[in-house]
Amino acid sequence: MVSVRQELVQAKRLVVKIGSALLTDDGKGLARASIANWVDQIAALHASGIEIVLVSSGSVAEGMVRLGLNERPDQLHMLQAAAAVGQAGLVEAYEEYFRKHALATAQILLTHDDLSDRKRYLNARSTINTLIELGAIPIINENDTVVTDEIRFGDNDTLGALVANLVDADGLIILTDQLGMFDKDPRFNADATLLDKASAYDERLDSMAGGRSGSLGRGGMQTKLRAARLAARSGAFTVIAGGRIESVLMHLVGGESVGTLLVPDKNRQLARKQWLAGHLQTRGILVLDRGAVKALRKGGNSLLPIGVTACRGGFRRGEMVSCVSEAGLELARGLVNYDAEDAAKILGSASADIQKQLGFCHEPELIHCDNLVLV
Repeated sequence: MVSVRQELVQAKRLVVKIGSALLTDDGKGLARASIANWVDQIAALHASGIEIVLVSSGSVAEGMVRLGLNERPDQLHMLQAAAAVGQAGLVEAYEEYFRKHALATAQILLTHDDLSDRKRYLNARSTINTLIELGAIPIINENDTVVTDEIRFGDNDTLGALVANLVDADGLIILTDQLGMFDKDPRFNADATLLDKASAYDERLDSMAGGRSGSLGRGGMQTKLRAARLAARSGAFTVIAGGRIESVLMHLVGGESVGTLLVPDKNRQLARKQWLAGHLQTRGILVLDRGAVKALRKGGNSLLPIGVTACRGGFRRGEMVSCVSEAGLELARGLVNYDAEDAAKILGSASADIQKQLGFCHEPELIHCDNLVLV
């Protein structure tokens, strides 16, 4: 009996990362037929209700072709110039093919600094989630035009993992020019065996991961393994699979054993909550009455405005706040659904009255249970 990968069958939000070698036909220009095929698959997944965020390499490689450069430049300013020229062509291609499916696209250029700075992290998170809600396909790339150290050491495998953390994706799919992760480097070992499934934290994987990729990309299997471990911090799985496999995305979401599946050690919700608690600094305090304290301690409950007696600090929607008892004991931390000013207006109110109090209602909870962790 063939086993089905339930992790993929049950996934509702996925980050798909496509590498440079695939997108640029190994440096011969944009592989437009391949891009059109991936877009067709992404559009089909979108139509089935699966939310997709696309992380796309290829801007530097496409810029090299447009500028007539035969080798990847070593000088920073030349890399930045190639990225600036190539990004326009890359997004143009995606826009053309997604338009055929009546899907809007959005270009988002990020640096790793954007995801380490709290304010920019939250702004990026809010923007991408809004685009998803509006039915658009976010297309994310590293902002090679302006970054410095990242252009030498960064890679879009890592960026894909950080985006998976950012948007609370169920999983990260890394499409590459290899079929997956092997127990040995298949380029030099004819007896190399493709790994089907493993823990992302299995230390034996380190010795199995090979060196760098080709001249166009910046990552290799080592970076993909590191990305899988980053994604696992928030409970997301990672699949490393061959991008040239026919209908690869459709096979994967159907639960077929394509490529290598790397899974987190912890329960997804527990892993994500632990990551949230340690990743963001608190920006305010919500004071809870006895009923709310009791409800939170039971576990699995959201924090409703009716159980909050006071709020302190100038926090904004989506920021981390501390939940304390009236005696000042911290009970939990979570991502709040309302700015401090709006939260103050609905304290002690029933959820049904939020619309009347504010004129709008983001959510019926101040903090949803999925974004709340007991401390």
